[in-house]
Amino acid sequence: MTTHTTRPFRIGLQIQPQHADYDRIRRAAAEAEDMGVDILFNWDHFYPLSGDPEGKHFECWTMLGAWAEATSRVEIGALVTCNSYRNPELLADMARTVDHISDGRLILGIGAGWFQKDYDEYGYEFGTAGGRLADLADALPRIEKRFAALNPAPTRKIPMLIGGGGERKTLRLVARHGDIWHGFGDVEVAARKVEVLDGHCADVGRDPAEIERSVGVSGSPADSADQLAELGITLFTVSTGGPDYDLSTLREWLAWRDSRNG
Repeated sequence: MTTHTTRPFRIGLQIQPQHADYDRIRRAAAEAEDMGVDILFNWDHFYPLSGDPEGKHFECWTMLGAWAEATSRVEIGALVTCNSYRNPELLADMARTVDHISDGRLILGIGAGWFQKDYDEYGYEFGTAGGRLADLADALPRIEKRFAALNPAPTRKIPMLIGGGGERKTLRLVARHGDIWHGFGDVEVAARKVEVLDGHCADVGRDPAEIERSVGVSGSPADSADQLAELGITLFTVSTGGPDYDLSTLREWLAWRDSRNG
């Protein structure tokens, strides 16, 4: 399989906002920006996803507003916003506001939602996976319509990152609305998802080269980076959690990026 694009390789860091005080999260973000990371992500949950389920945790979008002021170069975003937690028009307005605060560095990451504890504890209806995907399909054009109506308008076309690997529904939504697709899995899984996404792009008349391909990675880039790059994937995101926020794996991936970008 050949690559679809000549995009430069980029490295993201997801700073998981769990099991840490906020000053440590702030320092991790500053250190990663100084190291040269391209994108800083958090996530949109209300409780930790690992470790003590009642451990320290902070909210996503208020944190992105703070990061917009505390950083100066990196793009920022959620990996990913849960569509269920906010009215689509409100989310568009929030994204536009953080876009302006950051001077045009926001990526709007969004997905259908999956973590039932968040829903139950905060009073959202969990429903079914199909229902949550239908809600996402309804929300995406509403977000786009609200972006067009806001005054002032966003500083740029805010990139829409859609997370998920569902082959019949999620990847079709990416083909229609996404600027970035984000998935997980090994090289074999990624190859399958890329093939399916290309097929959906053909079905809806979209040039697949318009969509940046992104994956979450762990371990050394020697294990998978070149093989993933051959699939046309150009954005690789490392995750790190509190309380320590170890950035050693990030450092390896930044070195790989620099060696490939020249």
